[in-house]
Amino acid sequence: MTSATRPIKVLVAKPGLDGHDVGAKILCRFLMDAGMEVIYTGLRRSATQIARAAVDEGVDAVALSILSGAHRTLSEKVVAELEKSGGGACVIVGGNIPARDVEGLKEVGVARAFATGSQPDEVIEYLNRTVQR
Repeated sequence: MTSATRPIKVLVAKPGLDGHDVGAKILCRFLMDAGMEVIYTGLRRSATQIARAAVDEGVDAVALSILSGAHRTLSEKVVAELEKSGGGACVIVGGNIPARDVEGLKEVGVARAFATGSQPDEVIEYLNRTVQR
């Protein structure tokens, strides 16, 4: 496959101590069903582990699933680690994201935030529209 026809490659990660990953696993399934290549890192990953996996796998996007309320802090750390390690992936965040926090996430480098209740099709459409392969 040429780079123009290869599937979008997404790393789905659960940073921090949050142990709830049902939503992340459901998102993985929807992304795969949409023809994307998905790498799931599992629970309780550090920003460094996530960035390293993203760079090693050469992903186009990193999707963080955060339900703990620490979305800004954790997102900022992941974005910083990606920048430090040379990863150019688009970072999106989903989970318990209050509308008042969305602008702050953008300020730390998150491309898009998806609040609880967002539909998987919204994520798929966003990635198809914005990710540069």
